[in-house]
Amino acid sequence: MDHLLSEATLHDLVDLFVRAVELAGALIIFVGAVWAFAQFVALGFRRRPAADASPGTPWDFNRIRLGMGRFLVLGLEFQLAGDILRTAVAPTFTEIGQLAAIAAIRTALNHFLGKEIKEERAELERSAGAMTGPLPG
Repeated sequence: MDHLLSEATLHDLVDLFVRAVELAGALIIFVGAVWAFAQFVALGFRRRPAADASPGTPWDFNRIRLGMGRFLVLGLEFQLAGDILRTAVAPTFTEIGQLAAIAAIRTALNHFLGKEIKEERAELERSAGAMTGPLPG
């Protein structure tokens, strides 16, 4: 009993894990998109005073974007985890190169999304002031 699992079996098992993690990431992004769309639609149906006929304020839209951004960041983290898992068992140089490119792109996306979320949050907290208190999370 030299090996507990053959390399082929290990590849199959890791492939199953990769699919599960990538599915989780895709579901998180999908749920975030549905949530943001529902928020957007609800914003359009809210009753407004006759003097304010606009469907929403920039604060409302920024809140929706901030929430959607959080879902995107989390979903992309899961996608990156799946990519890393994919190369966990005897990766080829091509796979390592692809992982490096994908990781760089996803890390850059996460960095800029995180930066935008931080800036949006600070702007929302400044504009909300003491009227609503700090934003959750």
